[in-house]
Amino acid sequence: MSLRILLTNDDGVDAPGLQVLLGIARQLSDDVWVVAPDGNQSGAGHRFTFGRELSLDKRGERTFAVRGGSPADCVVAGMTFVLGEEPADLVLSGVNNGQNLGDIMHCSGTVAGAREGALQGAFGIALSQAVNYSAGLDIDWTNAQKYGVDVIRSLIEQKGARDTYYNVNFPFCPPAEVSGIRVVPHQRFSRSPMRYYPSDNAGKFFVAIPDTPRPLDKEADFHLLTHGDSITVTPLTLRQTDVETAARLDGQLPFTSRG
Repeated sequence: MSLRILLTNDDGVDAPGLQVLLGIARQLSDDVWVVAPDGNQSGAGHRFTFGRELSLDKRGERTFAVRGGSPADCVVAGMTFVLGEEPADLVLSGVNNGQNLGDIMHCSGTVAGAREGALQGAFGIALSQAVNYSAGLDIDWTNAQKYGVDVIRSLIEQKGARDTYYNVNFPFCPPAEVSGIRVVPHQRFSRSPMRYYPSDNAGKFFVAIPDTPRPLDKEADFHLLTHGDSITVTPLTLRQTDVETAARLDGQLPFTSRG
């Protein structure tokens, strides 16, 4: 049986990375649908648009744009309306223009697209193509194009718990130098990398990541992708309960009735 695949992203329905993802998905199935934001939603995280109407614009065969919507909005529209009674088996989000690593993934619209796919019952995978920002190079999609199908197929074959979804990053080294796939944890920073960053306009500012936080774990995604030649895969979970702390606190929190 052919996979039914839903694609989304946070760079917008017209982004080059979505065309890259479409090419990858069509090698996996002939039942591929696109529901993506009409514009850039980078950093939107898992935001839903509550209390404001959205519109779904048909852009082509099996391709829709959600005007003003987030990636999470798009996955909901795709899984619960566009695909009708047959929601997707696989939700692919990306291919993002730039890496999604470490704690930065908490605000990633790309990762949120895969997460909402998993929450909706599909197999969710976020995919990003790394960029060498320090060298000022333009993005090269070759590694995502060359290895994307194999990575997705491998993850599907090894499919684990229903609460698991995946964050995949392709390195920016030449394709011939890609050494393989590393399954790695995400980099947990000592504090959030997000900072107040002043604008050139008086009284204005940006929220930005001016510098990479240090130190970096040499076995985690941030260091390995930035300084290595591996495709990084990070399994993530929908279950957010800290089980160890829950067990430790059970029966330990005092309660005094104020009745």
